[in-house]
Amino acid sequence: MAITTVNLHRSFPQPPSLHHQHRHVTPLSLHFTPTYTHTYTYKNYYTPPLRSLKTLASTDSGGNSGDGGSISGGGGGGDDSGDAEERNREEAMIVLTEAGRSLESVSKDVAAAIKAGRLPGSVVERYVELERSAVFRWLLQFGGFKERLLADDLFLTKVGIECGVGIFTKTAAEFEKRKENFTKELDFVFADVVMAIIADFMLVWLPAPTVSLRPPLAVSAGKISKFFYSCPDNAFQVAFAGSSYTIFQRIGAIVRNGFKLFAVGTSASLVGTGVTNALINVRKAVDKSFAGEAEDVPIFSTSVAYGVYMAVSSNLRYQVLAGVIEQRILEPLLHQHKLILSAICFAVRTGNTFLGSLMWVDYARWVGIQKVRE
Repeated sequence: MAITTVNLHRSFPQPPSLHHQHRHVTPLSLHFTPTYTHTYTYKNYYTPPLRSLKTLASTDSGGNSGDGGSISGGGGGGDDSGDAEERNREEAMIVLTEAGRSLESVSKDVAAAIKAGRLPGSVVERYVELERSAVFRWLLQFGGFKERLLADDLFLTKVGIECGVGIFTKTAAEFEKRKENFTKELDFVFADVVMAIIADFMLVWLPAPTVSLRPPLAVSAGKISKFFYSCPDNAFQVAFAGSSYTIFQRIGAIVRNGFKLFAVGTSASLVGTGVTNALINVRKAVDKSFAGEAEDVPIFSTSVAYGVYMAVSSNLRYQVLAGVIEQRILEPLLHQHKLILSAICFAVRTGNTFLGSLMWVDYARWVGIQKVRE
């Protein structure tokens, strides 16, 4: 904590000379200059005037409280950006003051974002609430979880939905598509389910809206790196007050996540098809009659095809799901009813997972990596 000492000196004016009325008396002059010294100590944090967050929100010229943003984005210009940053900083410090916290009590990246005016009071309030839980306090130590939990306190719930119901919905979708061929194509079914479960976590992680706490890039970074660094994690996510995204940055978010999901899908498929082929070979060795029915799953072509499917179909579906349906539609309507919001998110994500499984079977047959068995 930085301590600053300020010495204030007060000098009073010299009073006029006092002269006696008689000439033979030497004039007497009284001259005094008393000096007072006082020491003030300032703590290294800003204490704003204690106004409520509701009052601050109502003064927002845009009519929103800092949680809104334009899809198209745009350059955050000059005075408006500076006013928004100052308002964010004031809101954040009010939240910390009311919680009995100071900047020194929060993590360094959060403190830096507060000082820069990048975090509105609602995000800081969520951070304080999450720290009260031992589980969330531990997760907040990891940058990726911190950025996602601050943007969406139901992030872990959505991860659990995807990973928990994924295996059942995908198996049901496989049965729906394959029907009487389901048992004959169990090797394909197993490969599809394994690939999907491995990828489910990343499908929630990558397109999830975030609160950016990353330090700035080095000056020597290239133009492409700087461009993708400036892109949001979700193409449709809300921009906080004082920041905005251009249409090109939002398109860049789709492209960047597409490359990442291609890598994730290809890797997951390599693992899934590899395990499937190993199990098929074991079954062939045990059951000789099975040798004529089963065939090895093509590892390379299946992996590339699944990577493309993840980069295009899954990428777009989850971008829209997280950024539009959940953040822009469901959360504003049900943010005070977390249980109902969680239930609806469960239903929507379950349907999306089932739809994705149906689309994968059609796509796999269309590109020729899986064939219908008679």
